[in-house]
Amino acid sequence: MSVKIAPSILSADFARLGEDVRVVEAAGAEILHVDVMDGHYVPNLTIGPPVVAALRKVTNMIVDTHLMMTNPDDFIEAFRDAGADMISVHVEAVAHLHRTLDAIRKLGARPGVAINPGTSLSTLDEILPHTDFILIMTVNPGFGGQKFIQTCLSKIARLRAMITERNLDVHIEVDGGIGMSNIRTLVEHGAEWIVAGSAVFGAPDPGAAVKALRARGEGVEA
Repeated sequence: MSVKIAPSILSADFARLGEDVRVVEAAGAEILHVDVMDGHYVPNLTIGPPVVAALRKVTNMIVDTHLMMTNPDDFIEAFRDAGADMISVHVEAVAHLHRTLDAIRKLGARPGVAINPGTSLSTLDEILPHTDFILIMTVNPGFGGQKFIQTCLSKIARLRAMITERNLDVHIEVDGGIGMSNIRTLVEHGAEWIVAGSAVFGAPDPGAAVKALRARGEGVEA
């Protein structure tokens, strides 16, 4: 299985963000993960559309915007206008999920649904055919550098089975506590897109970290 590494800027040095982004892109990263936190849905406050717009000017990577917000519908258009290519919203936070995903798609972005560690996959049953990807959180959202929750492995495998059984073209993205020690196991359970923050931007050489993570994920020597 082809593995895509999605470096998360949550762990990057914002004083040199453009430089760091260029380094991981040169190393072959195809997706740039942007965590948007509103201080309400999660206990942290991060960035808004202006940072996405600034990133769009310095990279050709797919900009993957994860909206950890209580009212994402109010900001979807602004993030798309800023340059977001993928936009995910939380199943736990959106009242009319089908309408929200439809709005994202109509704006020209790929819609995704994020799901927290404690949320059942049953919440995705009706919406699965209407999304391009599912983002499984493998830590409780809000902060980088957390420890991977082991019970999420079975959730990834069960989601992969759901997608296969229904013959759907839906990708599985995972985020939280991922590094060299567990990326291969995640891929074996069905993950395709791997969000890595500390494992990339916390490494001495973020570019080398991207290459090593992909190699380990694909089961070859780095």
